[in-house]
Amino acid sequence: MLRRQLLIGLSVAALAACSSGSSGRIGPDGLPLPQVYKITAADTGDIQFRMLDSINTLRQAAGVPAVELDAQLNAAAATHSRDMAVQNRPWLFGSDGSSPLDRARRVGFRGRIVGENISESYETELETLAAWMNQPDTRNVILDGKARRMGFAWYQEPAGKIWWTLNMGTDAVAAPVVQTAATGAAPFQLGSF
Repeated sequence: MLRRQLLIGLSVAALAACSSGSSGRIGPDGLPLPQVYKITAADTGDIQFRMLDSINTLRQAAGVPAVELDAQLNAAAATHSRDMAVQNRPWLFGSDGSSPLDRARRVGFRGRIVGENISESYETELETLAAWMNQPDTRNVILDGKARRMGFAWYQEPAGKIWWTLNMGTDAVAAPVVQTAATGAAPFQLGSF
């Protein structure tokens, strides 16, 4: 009797170990259905640094210098991600007609914008990066040798859709000084954009 209970107990334990323990559903093809990639505020740093590390690995393989996260470009990217969600369309212009350059200026970014990549998806940041690397125009933004700064942010809708924005820019550019010889007036600064 004890032997029988032991065998039943081991069988139940073995079956329990075989189950994945997840509540994921299986599709008609027998494969697991995709899960919503939920992002919390606590994930922000991890996601941004995971993207930074991945991009710098790709840049190193391409023989171009690494980039650093830039708080101002992160802010410009976050603003645009939320705005794309409000507009319900992925495009480079804000609802107010702003360009990536305009948004970078608004947050005080002193470099030049090299490019902006955007995406509307349910995918993770690394799946999104892989999709960007598969397209020549978005890959060129990521691998542009002039870029030294990176901003990366997103907005996730309650249903799970994510609006991703990646900004690449140069280091700060000194504004040229222009002397006015005719009037002898003090020099003034031209904008760097």
